[in-house]
Amino acid sequence: MVWRPNVTVAAVVQRDGKFLLVEEHTRDGVRLNQPAGHLEAGESILAAVQREMLEETAYDFHPEQIIGVYRWTKPDSQITYLRFTFSGSLGEHHADRDLDEGIIRNVWLSHEEILGCVARHRSPLVVRCIEDFVSGRRYATELLVDFQG
Repeated sequence: MVWRPNVTVAAVVQRDGKFLLVEEHTRDGVRLNQPAGHLEAGESILAAVQREMLEETAYDFHPEQIIGVYRWTKPDSQITYLRFTFSGSLGEHHADRDLDEGIIRNVWLSHEEILGCVARHRSPLVVRCIEDFVSGRRYATELLVDFQG
């Protein structure tokens, strides 16, 4: 049997000293997460993070840098995630757009507020990605090659 991780994308956006998170329904209750989701068949990683941001927050997103690539196995589970996390800028907000199923609302929190509610995070990747962003970790998106041939 071939093992395959769940490939996901996430976005870290900071504005006016606060980070954009989403509050969402999960199997573990209501949790906080970066706007994030699964890569779909035939989709580039950059297109995936733009789509997920739009679906979960109603904002256009312009990925500018890679913060990191993270592998995490959910405790008491066989599920492993391979997460590509990006920083970038927000574009237009589509206020009339419905948010993805399960998303309750957008939440803007300071770094300190995020650290103060770790028990509500969907995974430990929420804090790790914020910490890596705050520490200045950034890599060029040109590292990603969507090879079609």
